Amino acid sequence: MPLALLALAVGAFGIGTTEFVMMGLLPDVAVDLRVSLPTAGHLVSAYALGVVIGAPLLAAVTARMSRRTVLIALMALFVFSNALSALAPDAHWLLAARFLSGLPHGAFFGVGAVVATNLVAPERKARSVSLMFLGLTVANVAGVPAATLVGQHLGWRAAFLGVSVIGLAAIGSLALLLPRDPAHGGTPGGGLRGELAALRSGPVWLALGTTVAGFGALFAAYSYIAPMLTAAAGYAESSVTLLLALFGVGATVGNLVGGRLADRAMRGTLFGGLVSLVVVLALFPLLMQSAWTAALAVTLLGTAAFATGSPLQLMVMEKASTAPSLASSANQAAFNLANAGGAWIGGLTLAAGFGVTSPAVAGAGLALLGLGVAAVAYVVDVRRGVVVRQSGPGRLVAAHVPQESDAVVR
Repeated sequence: MPLALLALAVGAFGIGTTEFVMMGLLPDVAVDLRVSLPTAGHLVSAYALGVVIGAPLLAAVTARMSRRTVLIALMALFVFSNALSALAPDAHWLLAARFLSGLPHGAFFGVGAVVATNLVAPERKARSVSLMFLGLTVANVAGVPAATLVGQHLGWRAAFLGVSVIGLAAIGSLALLLPRDPAHGGTPGGGLRGELAALRSGPVWLALGTTVAGFGALFAAYSYIAPMLTAAAGYAESSVTLLLALFGVGATVGNLVGGRLADRAMRGTLFGGLVSLVVVLALFPLLMQSAWTAALAVTLLGTAAFATGSPLQLMVMEKASTAPSLASSANQAAFNLANAGGAWIGGLTLAAGFGVTSPAVAGAGLALLGLGVAAVAYVVDVRRGVVVRQSGPGRLVAAHVPQESDAVVR
């Protein structure tokens, strides 16, 4: 695999660290800025809002630019906004800084996924995307715990300055390792109008809907994993951080395995991941009855959920082949909508008094919904004349019959 993928992974590592580190530092931020914990929680929402708005917007307005230039500029905004977070004099400034921090998130992963697939042979596209996302999953294993530890001992501001340093390292890596590419203004269908027109496709929206439902299933359970582990499985609160690292390990394994399998059979990998997610979440009430099975459940949750990441990303890009950057970025916005929506649905089950493991059961229902949307997308492809053929050893490619659109769909 090209070294340029390492540069993308470094950027993903920084973004993953800044996204999740706020959860661990919320109490420290609340005390230092003299606000309540619920008020400090708005900082998490501000970041997610920045992702949802920034992902499609920045990808669309930079459609004519060199993707290498776009990625470096996005990381520069990342560095600036995290430094601004570290220097924020009060909660209002920090809220604005966290919103700015979220803006480059989705666009970086969206444009980065397009760059990653262009760096490798067609039969390695999904694997290249998974290697970029490796930075995000490793951030959950190493980056977030390290930044949280720094924040707890040196102050939360030091944690965000540290994240800015990671961003600077990413800028250097991107400038050194990414090959130069031309701007895209002269390509047919290029620019903002061409990018937006590609999103009129029904299959694109079905793919995005699969992301919202599938990852909504993850966050319905993961948002409430701590009370499940303490109240149901009997773990001490001090053990939760280690168990969350197990989730990161599972996510890393699922991401790498999913990328490798998706290069052989993308739709099969997606269906397999969603079915696994349904099963794992449905078994959560049983698995949370003992300590060792609870640890296994957390690991399997990460594995099943992130096995679907690469195939979903690649599917969205290839169904909007004339606007892959915008579609890929929109998929990141869908991921964050899943974060908010899944947590809300999981919270409803707790508020209704269904028990501490009920969010996982709700998650199983969302995963089943995602499986249903993916099945509808498959039926739509069949009716549109998609013909699946074997193009080489172990690789499946799908193409339309001559009378249909010539867009390629995996």
